[in-house]
Amino acid sequence: MTDIEREAIRRTKLFLFDLDGTLYLGNRLFDFTEELLDTIKASGKRYMFMTNNSSKGIGSYIEKMASLGIGTDKDDYITSSQATSHYISEKYPDKHFYVCGTRSFYDELASSGVSVCDDILKSDAIVMGFDTELTFKKLDDVCSLLCKKDVPYIASHPDMVCPTEYGSVPDCGSVCDMVYNATGKRPDAVIGKPGILMPKLAMEKCGVLPSECAVVGDRLYTDVLCGINAKAYAVLVLSGETTPKILEGSNIKPDAVFKSAGEIIDALK
Repeated sequence: MTDIEREAIRRTKLFLFDLDGTLYLGNRLFDFTEELLDTIKASGKRYMFMTNNSSKGIGSYIEKMASLGIGTDKDDYITSSQATSHYISEKYPDKHFYVCGTRSFYDELASSGVSVCDDILKSDAIVMGFDTELTFKKLDDVCSLLCKKDVPYIASHPDMVCPTEYGSVPDCGSVCDMVYNATGKRPDAVIGKPGILMPKLAMEKCGVLPSECAVVGDRLYTDVLCGINAKAYAVLVLSGETTPKILEGSNIKPDAVFKSAGEIIDALK
């Protein structure tokens, strides 16, 4: 780590961490994670976990982290589901959204005051999430609405794939592409990383400026680009998806590259 990178980490007041590939991999917590989070707290700084995955509610993430030995609460998270709820409430407060997503996503939107339903006859808008409970009927309903009406169409995030222990599965972006191939229509807005709404909401909540925030993650096109777009300090870690070869061939350039987020510990001590 260079002196410039060390100084940037030390002036950071809020760390926004990606999860899988950054703090853990699958069901394995990285050796440094617990010490890293404790060190940030001991330094009088704040961290939050920022994830695009809209298939799970915050309760599921709290349980996941607890199973890995890390205690968290709902205020430690900013998710694409929360940001999507915020966006819809601000822009389309009177629309009734057909939800192509998990029941957890449906319930989270509903609890945030979004008018949601699973009946296309009562819907005048669509919201797409990462749907691990996807059925052909949902796809048929979405295509029917898009072909018959000019309706608002929102996607929670753009990820094409979600990593698993055996490889990857189609994520929200892939399903949106499938719908596009059938209807010729793409979402009017895509909310999650690399968009700036999640870091913006997190910074507002914690009362910090972009220059006092670091976005840390293992994906160039979501995590790093999100940090760049939000004018925060964009940190790439090589503990997940991105390899040195991928980084070399990319036109997305982070402010710093660490082998792992564990390098932050030494900068703060």
